[in-house]
Amino acid sequence: MKKIGFVGGISWTSTLDYYKYFNQGVNEKLGGLSSPECIIHSLNFSDIQERGWTNSFDLIFDACKNLVSHNVDAIVLCANTAHLFADEIQSKIDIPIIHIAEATAIEIKKEKLHKIGLLGTKFTMEMDFYRKKLKEYDIETIVPSDKKDIEDIQNIVKNELGKGLVTKESKKKFIQYANALIERGAEGIILGCTEIPMLINQKDFKIPVFDTTKIHVESVINFTLDSVEKSTDNNL
Repeated sequence: MKKIGFVGGISWTSTLDYYKYFNQGVNEKLGGLSSPECIIHSLNFSDIQERGWTNSFDLIFDACKNLVSHNVDAIVLCANTAHLFADEIQSKIDIPIIHIAEATAIEIKKEKLHKIGLLGTKFTMEMDFYRKKLKEYDIETIVPSDKKDIEDIQNIVKNELGKGLVTKESKKKFIQYANALIERGAEGIILGCTEIPMLINQKDFKIPVFDTTKIHVESVINFTLDSVEKSTDNNL
């Protein structure tokens, strides 16, 4: 198996899911006591919050360099917003970054959808790094049109979900925000923040919902086991 380096702690609550889903997924495929080799560089999320995401490149990049120094085969950024820096970091390191938006776009294309609603942090929704990646796959992305809604989503993600707090009131709000995107023509909803699945999931909607955490991890599992599966096939 290939060794994976995770940049976590952004936030720790979603990093728990990454570690759990990654280990469960590999074990389901290989059985027995099999588990993947990985290294987690868990950042202090408070440092990023104090600087702001747009000023946190060096924190993310230093974590990636540390993982590279431990001979990992690929880097996984355990947050959608952290992919703000994915292309720049990729240009500076020699191992692949498994991109969450690209993995999500591939899943959306499998469903033959063209217009998608995106819920995430303020930065993921307002900046173009995520939408540009989806556009490469001919996917149109829409986000909440009301700035107050975007600020409310940011507040819930940062001050509730980032601390592991889940409330019925916030769940109701997120369903309303998603339904508003559906009314504007969204054929599916991207849960574009790795904490959002703590609140809402496919059971809450009739149209496809894309859990970016699970999609990302599945892509990581496929990368991790690629050489194992090829080796197994060659032995048949």
